[in-house]
Amino acid sequence: MKWRQASGVLCDKMVPQKLKGKFYRMAIRPAMLYGAECWPTKRPHVQQLSVAEMPMLRWIFGHTRMDRVRNDDIRDRLGIAPIEEKLIQHRLRWFGHVQRRPPEVPVHSGILKHDGNMRRGRGRLKLTWEETIRRDLKDWSIPRDLSLDRSAWKAAIRVPEP
Repeated sequence: MKWRQASGVLCDKMVPQKLKGKFYRMAIRPAMLYGAECWPTKRPHVQQLSVAEMPMLRWIFGHTRMDRVRNDDIRDRLGIAPIEEKLIQHRLRWFGHVQRRPPEVPVHSGILKHDGNMRRGRGRLKLTWEETIRRDLKDWSIPRDLSLDRSAWKAAIRVPEP
């Protein structure tokens, strides 16, 4: 929806590429990642976001798949980081907020504490937000206790725009 509203500006050849990239970062991507802090994403979800993002970036840049321009080249020229990394950054930023809150705050009871006597259904366990955070911390090799220091945490999870 947000893309269709702005496509006239983003596909205009008179607008500079860097400005289009900045507009994409400020208007389109936040609409795509709204509420991403709480998503326990699986690989197919991340793939769907990437697949939705790349045609938009190609339209902004004015290239089609037939032009055989690599996705990384388009991202570099527009100055846009991959959406997967931004998704993880959003999630880890929210995790830092939760960790710095006092333990008696309701957000801790809803996210980080489980009721031990709850009966689970059959089959594989559902992916939880906590498991996703654990995976993200392991993939980025960030210690969990670093989240208590706000400035160090912010520097550790920062994804630079190229």
